[in-house]
Amino acid sequence: MSFSSDVKDELNSVCGQARHCQLAELASIVHFAGRIGKSSAGFDIPVENEYASRKCFTLLQKTFNINSVDINVFQALKIAVGEDGSVKNDGPVDGRLLLKDCCRRAYLRGAFLVSGSLSDPSKGYHLEFVCRNDEQAGQLRSVMSDFGLESHSVLRKNHVIVYIKEGEAIVDLLNIMGAHTSLMNLENTRILKEISNTINRRVNCEAANIAKTISAASKQSEDIEYIRDHYGFDSLPDRLREMAEVRLENPEASLKELGELLDPPVGKSGVNHRLRQLSELAESLRQG
Repeated sequence: MSFSSDVKDELNSVCGQARHCQLAELASIVHFAGRIGKSSAGFDIPVENEYASRKCFTLLQKTFNINSVDINVFQALKIAVGEDGSVKNDGPVDGRLLLKDCCRRAYLRGAFLVSGSLSDPSKGYHLEFVCRNDEQAGQLRSVMSDFGLESHSVLRKNHVIVYIKEGEAIVDLLNIMGAHTSLMNLENTRILKEISNTINRRVNCEAANIAKTISAASKQSEDIEYIRDHYGFDSLPDRLREMAEVRLENPEASLKELGELLDPPVGKSGVNHRLRQLSELAESLRQG
């Protein structure tokens, strides 16, 4: 199963204890399913995935006497009956069903079960809801904003996609919906990714520093050899001659290590100053 399926499977087991929460989640499922059709057997809610359909059935059992479901159920959910005998829901969920925080949490659960998806966190962070229109997307974003969650929207193939790409915000949303096991799994993945990224950054930084040190040492040795061949060490001041000899004898040593080999020892800044003087002398000799 995908990570998104795991989240939906967990949300199936989360159900508000109060009737107003159950109504809010049921209204959300019906709202995002988009249409309820009349059939000879009664009403048919065309929910496209098994998670939402199972949850819808559970909520109908808990909220109403399922053996006597009739039009009053849908009137309670503020869904208008069309002239063709079908029930259509193009407007937002009635705001009176979303007055409490617990009901807004239930609304988000229902929305995710029907139209939500979440990418594998080991590959990236992306959670989205597929909405039919701007009004639906606007209400969804408004409810998430009530919990301090920032979301974005984009038009894709005649649908409005509401999405979150920040890992921390996705964690907060999972917590709000009640998917605590999925939250912990995502957090574990985030921690492992952060540790791996930190290690990679340190390794890359260390490799860059080593490459920089080797490149500088190679240039210094090249300059010193030029001075030796075209000027002579005997013409150098004692401190520069000693520096030149120590560098040639220790081509891979760091500035700190070179300073410790001098007599008396010299700090990194002193070593760097002497090497810079040698490089300037070599450049002057090359220019005649």
